[in-house]
Amino acid sequence: MKKYGSAKWSGGLKDGKGQVSTESGALKDQPYGFNTRFEGAPGTNPEELIGAAHAGCFSMALSNILGEDGLTADEISTRATVTLEQKDGGFAITAVHLDLEASIPGADEARFKKAAETAKENCPVSKLLNARITMDAKLKG
Repeated sequence: MKKYGSAKWSGGLKDGKGQVSTESGALKDQPYGFNTRFEGAPGTNPEELIGAAHAGCFSMALSNILGEDGLTADEISTRATVTLEQKDGGFAITAVHLDLEASIPGADEARFKKAAETAKENCPVSKLLNARITMDAKLKG
């Protein structure tokens, strides 16, 4: 399986403008630029897109692992916070932190934590990222 995202950019770093799109059309010509990435202007940026991708991938992986353990979540809510830092004269994504809350009938804390750790280590986006990935996981209920 292959999926794609695309970007168009014109201009310099600080005065340029870009748009990102996805194959599915979920994003179509979504604006981004220096101002949306570093100055809080409306629009998206690569880090939040990576965060959304990681949160979605992790949540699906956790659902799969729970299913293999005979459990089905009522809800899995994941927020992936991506850290971009200046490093070695440039920028680097240095960490991702996952905040997870889940409602899983029949799950105890030990089963939940084990499933969450397995998903964190093994979801395809986690494997892709060369960053320190941490997590806080809370079982509701």
